[in-house]
Amino acid sequence: MKNQFVLPTLAAVAALTLVGCAPTGGSAAESAAGDLRVVATTTQVADLTRSVVGDAAGVSVTQLIQPNQSAHSYDPSVADLTALGQADVLVINGVGLEEWLDAAINASGFDGVTIDSDEGIEIQDIAAGAEPADDEAHADEGGATDDAEHSHEGGNPHIWTDVANAETMVGTIAAGLSGAQPDLAGDFEANATTYTGRLAELDEWIRTNIDAVPVEQRLLVSNHDAFGYFTEAYGITYVGSIIPSFDDNAEPSAAAIDELVAAITATGVKAVFSEASISPKAADTIASEAGVTVYSGEDALYSDSLGATGSDGASYIGSQLHNVGLILESWGAEPTAVPADLR
Repeated sequence: MKNQFVLPTLAAVAALTLVGCAPTGGSAAESAAGDLRVVATTTQVADLTRSVVGDAAGVSVTQLIQPNQSAHSYDPSVADLTALGQADVLVINGVGLEEWLDAAINASGFDGVTIDSDEGIEIQDIAAGAEPADDEAHADEGGATDDAEHSHEGGNPHIWTDVANAETMVGTIAAGLSGAQPDLAGDFEANATTYTGRLAELDEWIRTNIDAVPVEQRLLVSNHDAFGYFTEAYGITYVGSIIPSFDDNAEPSAAAIDELVAAITATGVKAVFSEASISPKAADTIASEAGVTVYSGEDALYSDSLGATGSDGASYIGSQLHNVGLILESWGAEPTAVPADLR
């Protein structure tokens, strides 16, 4: 990952010099200038940040990674680096998910406040999940940067999949923004309180529905190891992943595929889930070999990225409702009605 990033970054730096660091268009450059310019890295972190900001006057939020775009393969554009360089606050996921972050900060000249939204969250060790498919995949994943802070060796970065963690992230973001703009602290805290209440309601809905399914039937197979916090929080057995790595760019070996097909057959898994930001080809193949249903296309799970505007996964809450509804369906369970303020 690191070597793949160097040349695009150098090209972006050269382009920034030519344009005098002026935005050149694209999503990052479209954010309105405000008294407090906030940049958020991932789609989930950006959605949580916007929920905290609400309609607070003079605050703009720029999202770097776009819908259905993998955080692992993201490559900042000139406009992204310009927005980052002009930002007062940077909100990140942390746990090394943003492997490109150090290079982007250096290239953009960002010198504002960084809010690391993983603060206060118990991080799952890599040993708690599956290992990368092979040595090459491990090198790509763990060797992304020289800084251990931004390496997946720090643990499983998919912290948001547990709704309780998302509540903690919201509190951290609100506190960070309040520190950066004290005169708006009341607005940030009020918005965070309201949104956290919705997240608590979401967590209760998920837990109630999953608890209604016999524990031996709560089985999940997905594209890559993105659901460790989710399965641990809600009592689900994670049978395996098509890409046995936290990095969705890794490739499964033939032996890993055979092992997963055998595990699906042995455990009685009824479905294999593709993910919206990953090609469904491998999921289709494994589901076919195992003789089970594959969920892909509009029925894929939202994992590393939220979906486009208008999709079920356009928001964090929407993505969780989408994912849990489909997982329940794969188990033959009918979910209860979604609370009105979560729709």
